[in-house]
Amino acid sequence: MPAAIAQGFPARSLRIVVPFAAGGVGDLTARAVATGLAERLGQPVVIDNRPGAGGVVAADTVARAEPDGHTLFLMSNGTAVTASLFKTLPYDTLADFTPVSTLGYFDIAVLVPADSPHRTLAQFLAHARAHPGQLNIGSINMGSTQHLAAELFKSSAGIDAQVVPFNGTPALITALRARQVDAGVEILGPALPQVRAGALRVLAVTGERRSAVLPDVPTAVESGVQGFVASSWNALAVPARTPRAVVDRLQRELVAVLATPAVQRQLRALNVEPRASTPQQAAALLKADIDRWRAVIERAGIPRQ
Repeated sequence: MPAAIAQGFPARSLRIVVPFAAGGVGDLTARAVATGLAERLGQPVVIDNRPGAGGVVAADTVARAEPDGHTLFLMSNGTAVTASLFKTLPYDTLADFTPVSTLGYFDIAVLVPADSPHRTLAQFLAHARAHPGQLNIGSINMGSTQHLAAELFKSSAGIDAQVVPFNGTPALITALRARQVDAGVEILGPALPQVRAGALRVLAVTGERRSAVLPDVPTAVESGVQGFVASSWNALAVPARTPRAVVDRLQRELVAVLATPAVQRQLRALNVEPRASTPQQAAALLKADIDRWRAVIERAGIPRQ
């Protein structure tokens, strides 16, 4: 049966189940990739938005789907956070999915108000160490990637500061501009208009490399915070037991789609850096992020849900 499935793939339209509402970065990334994938496979690729419960609804839909390659899951670092934060899930994040390829990475940034006296991350950290317990670092939503990245930043830098979660990016940006918090940790894309308008300043990005849109801004590691690497990413996965030949076909097509100038332009306009991977690399990324965020949650004393 697996050989027959692989030989006839794709036999009908494909579906990408997205754990986010329409219009966000993850949704728009999936739609850009879906258009290119449909052209290469000769079958429609539809987007099925199923937000809610930290991505559990969408993930469970795919975990229960027929493992024939026609149903895919837009996996992300949020998938790893959910696996680390929830005590029980209706699926096994590592055992019930086969990652196919990463799609792209988007930067997280350490931000301060434009009139902050701190021009570099080193200056901010020196001030924090000289005033233990007196600084606040804003993030969004308890248990979000940004919140955990702020906790990881605090522990990696060895500073005593309070992480304050706000209800969404607009509230965090308002608090930063009003200097209600001393710094913020947020995905760069949504904050970039405020940076370009001169209302906020980026002290560092937290990925392994500098941001393509702000190449003069150093990474946190370059700024002296060893071990602090936290990037948001998206990937596509299929249900476990999908035939290897189907997984390999999808991976090859995704590599080709992500290399096209049109898709690269679309993703970079969203401040997403297109980057494909092998299935093994995507699986290793997921496992590493689950381990990393679980350790952050335990160290920060965040209650598991």
